[in-house]
Amino acid sequence: MFENIAYSGTREEQYQTALSQLQSLIADEPDRVANLANASALLKQCLNDTNWAGFYLYDGKELVLGPFQGLPACIRIPLGKGVCGTSASERRTLRIADVHEFPGHIACDAASNSEIVVPLVKGDTLIGVLDIDSPLKERFDAQDQAFLEQFAEILVKAL
Repeated sequence: MFENIAYSGTREEQYQTALSQLQSLIADEPDRVANLANASALLKQCLNDTNWAGFYLYDGKELVLGPFQGLPACIRIPLGKGVCGTSASERRTLRIADVHEFPGHIACDAASNSEIVVPLVKGDTLIGVLDIDSPLKERFDAQDQAFLEQFAEILVKAL
């Protein structure tokens, strides 16, 4: 059972704890929605200064809102549009220090000022994206990116 805890230790230690928790949460669970829901809750708990953590899933045409933690969000995002659509179409992580300077940014939550999006790709197949928003500018750094890419890699294996 989980309880709301304060993560302690260095950021690296906190991230290792979260990766271990993710592996425990998704072990032997075949349901995609359940795994994504628990993953978004875990991210929202372990990442400070974030206001949205969740997933958009690729339906073969566009990204569609999946499990998340935060305020209600945009439901559909075309590939190549906004940070999420661009990350999905380019299949690369985008770490945006100031979303208001990103061409074509889609503002779902007015409080968001920075964002990181990690594409979820299994083999050659786009599954969707992991999206994290923060009210702080420049919230995400290379250490966050490395953690979230590891998180996504573990999760994709279960999807």
